[in-house]
Amino acid sequence: MTTTTASKAATRAARAAGTADHANRSAGRSAAMTIVVTGLLVIVALYFIVPVYWVFVAASKTTEDLFSSFGFWFAPNFALWENLSQVVTYDNGIFVRWFLNSVLYAGVGALLATYLAAAGGYALAKYKFKGSNVIFGIILGGVLVPGTATALPLFLLFSQLGLANTYWSVLIPSLVSPFGLFLCRIYADATVDDALLEAARLDGASELRIFHTVGLNILTPALVTVFLFQLIGIWNNYFLPLVMLADSQLYPITLGLNNWLGQVDRLPEFYELTTGGVLLSVIRWSSR
Repeated sequence: MTTTTASKAATRAARAAGTADHANRSAGRSAAMTIVVTGLLVIVALYFIVPVYWVFVAASKTTEDLFSSFGFWFAPNFALWENLSQVVTYDNGIFVRWFLNSVLYAGVGALLATYLAAAGGYALAKYKFKGSNVIFGIILGGVLVPGTATALPLFLLFSQLGLANTYWSVLIPSLVSPFGLFLCRIYADATVDDALLEAARLDGASELRIFHTVGLNILTPALVTVFLFQLIGIWNNYFLPLVMLADSQLYPITLGLNNWLGQVDRLPEFYELTTGGVLLSVIRWSSR
């Protein structure tokens, strides 16, 4: 009897605890607030999904159907595969070349920029030397300078060096990430323990080995953030390649698609190339 009573008491206590936990989790919530939050999330989702849907629909139309049919629904003539085939074969596959150029600029540039930001941020956080705060202040100032303000001086500099209209003219400026260095410096200062570094030095590890085996492992969350920001920034960069490059073989995908769009007034069939190219760029970017 005693055991049964204790079991019932335990069951009631568990139910009471579950009810209290549910009440705590639902505290401050109301049906109206849930509806408002859900509605806002739906609006935000539509904000991102609707343009992609429109691109998909537009890429399935001919130039005539693009302007004569309803914009958010398919035309009777579904020409998606013909348009995509035309995109990848036009001008000896120039679109594929643009895509590979973007992968080179964004992939290699983001990877090297992340490594350099990690090295610089780690050094500023863990090594005390004269002028380190001044250097960090200058880097913070670089965060405030927009890329468009430095594009023309960079073009003049690279022209004097003979590097304009080359891959290097876009790739080298992409290696600098003031925001990435700032983030790595703050993160390293907060997470990399000086005692851990001293222990590695006592074991005979060199400074470079300590950075690569200890520092980079601890900085991994910050490095992922820097890499993603830099990757997206380089991929979407339009103004710097526009200033630096004259050869269409070196164009990234953003500049190449804009070049096609600029020809639609005299050659309307470029509408099909542009919409199909945008769809392929979205699909390939998402798959990465």
